[in-house]
Parts: sequence; structure tokens; C-alpha cells
Amino acid sequence: MKALVVIPTYNEIETLAGALDGVRQAAPEAHILVVDDNSPDGTGRLADARAQADDHIHVLHRNQKSGLGPAYLAGFSWALASGYELVCEMDADGSHRPEDLALLIQRAEMADAPDLVIGSRWVSGGATADWDAKRVALSRGGNLYINAMLGLGVRDATAGFRVYRASLLRRLNLGEVEALGYGFQVNMTKLVADAGGRIVEMPIIFREREAGRSKLSGGIFSEELALVTKWGLARRGAQLADAAGSAATAVRGAADRLRRAAQKRSR
Repeated sequence: MKALVVIPTYNEIETLAGALDGVRQAAPEAHILVVDDNSPDGTGRLADARAQADDHIHVLHRNQKSGLGPAYLAGFSWALASGYELVCEMDADGSHRPEDLALLIQRAEMADAPDLVIGSRWVSGGATADWDAKRVALSRGGNLYINAMLGLGVRDATAGFRVYRASLLRRLNLGEVEALGYGFQVNMTKLVADAGGRIVEMPIIFREREAGRSKLSGGIFSEELALVTKWGLARRGAQLADAAGSAATAVRGAADRLRRAAQKRSR
């Protein structure tokens, strides 16, 4: 199947070349789209140079840095307009191993045709390299909270290493995406689940970034927490409304039966 690997970048000049080389070696048939948010360090220029030398590499330049979610959505739109069948997400910083990408693509191509394949740190065989106990607990705890609130049945809903089937992306209303930062991954997982999409997880080894500065911040986690709580409360409200409606229907049915029984006795 025709696959596109979308790699968002902002100031990743130290790591981008390695990421591109890794993908080209591990998944040589796949194409790559670098979505650069006007990086001041020259990442976009490096991407352009690589694209000129390799027809499997493409570049989409955006005018400003507006978050991970909008960057991926721009990449999705480009992929769908260009006729790709599988659309992959991958970081530029070396934390996602290219050899795992090849396995994710293979899983997406299998006969059961999953709509979303997530590269998971928290299924059997998955792992993180050089994470301390606090960071592991934070990620695992966050995913437990997400599942408790949203009922997704996914162990690593925050994972950013994944493969979407293009036909599924076309069915989604991507205008409903609310998250700008790393909450985007949870947002997309929720949209796929709400649409009835089939989600599978594959184990990966997640590494620390190879160079450069992390884009994670407290504001990113706050956005994710707030959105998950909002979606979860809305889900609980809908469940309560459904339960109340079912109870009201049952009460009305019982009342009707009692009324009919009383009418029979009075005859």
C-alpha cells in the first residue's frame, strides 16, 4: 500500500537528517512529508535540500508554529489529496525507531485492515529507554485516567507513533479536532473510536530524543488534562441521559401494563 510518513518539525536541524535516513533505509517504499513550521534554525532549508535530491521526500512549509495538531492535520490533508493509502505519524527527534515504523506499516497492511495502528509503549513487548520511575508512572497514570474517562480500551492513547488508514481519515470530521498540542493524539484516538474504527496496538521501543530541545511543556499537559476531563464528563452525561431515558421507558411500560390489567379486571 502507498504509505506517507508525516514528520512535523520545528528547530530539528540536529536530528532531521538522521530521521530521514532511517526511514529511507527501514521503509524504502514509503514517502516522507516534512511539515516545517518556519523553523528559524534552517530545518526547512535542510528538508528542501533533501527533497531535491530524493523524490521520496516532500516538504510542506507553514508560516508559523501553531502546534503539533495543526501541523499533522495539514500533513493529513496533503496526504489525502495526493492519494496515499496509509498515513503515518513519526517524530523527527529520533525517539521513534525506523525499524518499528516498518513493522507498524506491515501491521496496517494485514488482511484484517485495521483503521489505526498505534506504536505502543505499554503493551507486552513495548518499552521506554532511559525513563525514570516518575516519568513511567506519569505516562501510565495518564493513560489509565484517559481510559477511565473515555473508555477507549487503548493502553497508549498518547502515543505519537502510529499509522492511519486513509479511508478512515476521509470518514472523520477533522474539523472537530480541538487539541493543538500533544493532546492531539488522544483527540484523534477518540475520533477514530467514536467513528467505529478498528484500533490495534503494536509494541515499540521509545527512545529519548537524540539531540535538540524537547517541545514538551506544562501547558501541553494542562491542555490534554482539561480536554480529557471535558470529554469524559460529556460522555458520563450522555450515559446518564441514556440510563434515565431507559428507566423512563421502563416506568411507562410498567404503568401501561398496570392500566391494561386494571381495565380487564373492571370489565
